[in-house]
Amino acid sequence: MAEKTPFEIARETLKQLTLRKLAPTPLNYQKIYSEVAQLPFEPPFPAERLREIALALPTKTPGQQKQRGLLESAINQLNWGGVKTALMAYGGFSPAAPESGKTGLLLSDTPKLLPSPPIEIALAPAVITAPALTADFFGQIARMIEFALPALGSDDDRFLEQTQALLKSLRDPATDAITVKQMLAQYSHRLSFAAEDQAEIKTVLLKLLYLLVENISHLGIDDSWLTGQTEALMAACVPPLTLRRLDDVEQKLKDVIFQQTEAKSRAVQAQEEMRQMLATFIERLAAMNESTSGFHEQLEAGARLIDQAKTLADIAPVLKDIVGATRTMARDSQVARDELQSMKKHAEATEAEITKLHRELDRVSAQARHDPLTGALNRQGLEEAVNREVSKVKRQDTPLCMALLDIDNFKKLNDTLGHATGDIALAHLAGVTREVMRPQDTLARYGGEEFVILLPDTPLDKGIEAMTRLQRELTKRFFMAGTEKVLITFSAGVAQLGPDETGPQAIKRADQAMYLAKRAGKNRVLGA
Repeated sequence: MAEKTPFEIARETLKQLTLRKLAPTPLNYQKIYSEVAQLPFEPPFPAERLREIALALPTKTPGQQKQRGLLESAINQLNWGGVKTALMAYGGFSPAAPESGKTGLLLSDTPKLLPSPPIEIALAPAVITAPALTADFFGQIARMIEFALPALGSDDDRFLEQTQALLKSLRDPATDAITVKQMLAQYSHRLSFAAEDQAEIKTVLLKLLYLLVENISHLGIDDSWLTGQTEALMAACVPPLTLRRLDDVEQKLKDVIFQQTEAKSRAVQAQEEMRQMLATFIERLAAMNESTSGFHEQLEAGARLIDQAKTLADIAPVLKDIVGATRTMARDSQVARDELQSMKKHAEATEAEITKLHRELDRVSAQARHDPLTGALNRQGLEEAVNREVSKVKRQDTPLCMALLDIDNFKKLNDTLGHATGDIALAHLAGVTREVMRPQDTLARYGGEEFVILLPDTPLDKGIEAMTRLQRELTKRFFMAGTEKVLITFSAGVAQLGPDETGPQAIKRADQAMYLAKRAGKNRVLGA
């Protein structure tokens, strides 16, 4: 076939423009001309548009400045390869040609910028894309799923199989992103059902526990020592649940159970003593009954002998026997009465001791590890809370702050308005603090007018801010002492637990900072 002349190619190009109803623009003409002549189509280089894009790119770093310079140089040379290399380097990607035949991004691939038609680059605005998917990214998703698995239960075998298949795919370098996306979409759908099931199971279990505790409280209506336990458990059954709340309830119940075990042991002992007393009483009654029966028979026999007696000499022996039997009867009765009286006194003493134990149990149940005046933890409760929080810091490597605050001019308040007002001031501070504190924070009365607040997951600067907020809140509130308004303030020191520091050492540093705050003018918060 003879090659077409340029004139024939031009005529065929105009004919195709007419048939395809294309506008006779230079670009359309060049495209059809190249097609008719079977030549590669090279659109015009959009230098001006690319320069606009280059000028819009930031140059905050030396690397960005260098890449923009290379981009501008490539534009001036009308070099598409240089433009591509500069843009990919600017975005942090290594320029590499995509492998042919692949439909998805492999986890083992180096992220690539897919080339677009040059004419589209000239017309499209600059787009900043997110970093490409990497093997490390999919590995993080796999770890996140593994961390969440314990909370989703292990009852659904199909769900577990799907989880393992997804984890295997996420860790396989040969898996493409499109496949992972499809698997994640299917998995998330099933995950929603598993999460809903676990939430429903937790809700139902809490309801059952609440009903059980409530039923125990009704059955034990006469045992007032159960009140503290049942109230604590019923409060713990109300969402939202936190490990700290459950730990507090556990510690309270341990103390109560210890006292309860001691009371139960003494009650069992008292029951055994009561059984022995009743057995002895029954034996004595039987013996008295037997003795009384014999005595009556002896009296009847004596009466018959007296009736048959002819002289006083015949009556004398009979009277002697009757007098002897009467003395024996009286002696046996006295011994039985004395023994039963002793057992009665012992039973009364045991009952009084059990009553005392139950009163102590009532007190411990209601006030275990808590200060009765303010409701805050006492020193024993604080020690356990500090140990618990310090252990958590070591396990999870989270910050922990300890604040020690002291009411300003407390002695003057007591001397001026009385100790009753001082007690109200302590309770007022504790009440406001509990309202301002987070659920995970812990308040304890350290002694006198001093309090310690444990602030988990809190660095030093945030701990100081928390104490400052508490100070501001106290300035908005006052209480009445008769007709006088009383406003209390405090000075505080805050210390963050150090890497090799114990809880008492951190509290000591906070105490030292608190004294510095006192000397600096009071109503201040200083960090240690």
